[in-house]
Amino acid sequence: MIDPLAALEAVGGLPDPEIDIAQTALLLARADAPGADWQSAAAHLTDLARDTVAAATDAGEGAIARVRALAGILGKRHGYVGDTEDYDDLANANLIRVIERRRGMPVALGVLWLHCAQAADWPAYGIDFPGHFLLGIGGSGGPLVVDVFAGGRVLDVRALRALLKRVDGPEAELRPDLLARMDTRAVLLRLQNNVKLRRLQAGELPAALRCAENMLLLAPDVASLWREAALMNQRLDHVTAALRCFGRYLDLSPSGAAAARARLAMEELRARLN
Repeated sequence: MIDPLAALEAVGGLPDPEIDIAQTALLLARADAPGADWQSAAAHLTDLARDTVAAATDAGEGAIARVRALAGILGKRHGYVGDTEDYDDLANANLIRVIERRRGMPVALGVLWLHCAQAADWPAYGIDFPGHFLLGIGGSGGPLVVDVFAGGRVLDVRALRALLKRVDGPEAELRPDLLARMDTRAVLLRLQNNVKLRRLQAGELPAALRCAENMLLLAPDVASLWREAALMNQRLDHVTAALRCFGRYLDLSPSGAAAARARLAMEELRARLN
């Protein structure tokens, strides 16, 4: 049995197109919930891929037909829904628990949609929309913007504007950059960031730090993650670890106000060692 942390570190060295999104999300879930039944979850991912491949020929080339096929497989056949009753439950961001419960938050459900689309060789990508993860599904007549949390609802410009105003306030205006494509690693980091934030909100700082460290295995060159890990280590009085994380942060982001604050923090930390 492969150690999930060692496997995550290996994935962290891969170019983005070679990352298997569902299998990597499964590794993150295993790291966060070591006792969970990941083997059953892995078998279910195989079932989902098989079902999608079987449906791909009948779905054809149209983007709308592909969205309907994916909604039918994930929603109608396998019973996946957005968890509107207990949205902030940690289980909604852990792929193993999402598979067990057949419910989750938008980005976790999005991972499953992307897994199925990739199995059928359909173009699909995450959209880092403010406060609500969305998908783009390609095909003739597309691409279409899809809300997987709402069962695969296709969103037009009017619906997107309404969603943005609901999340960011009535003055917010839709911009093209809000619909930019995310790469695979970014989707996985958004998934795991939900776990980290909920750990922090619950006052579980050591668990939040472990989550950040798992994210760094997957994305070792993201400066902001090193800074977060440094600050958490500092709060936990892990002086040597905090210094190492601040140092790596400054290697990646050596200038600016945050870098200046990091250098001051390192001076204070070194003084503790003397």
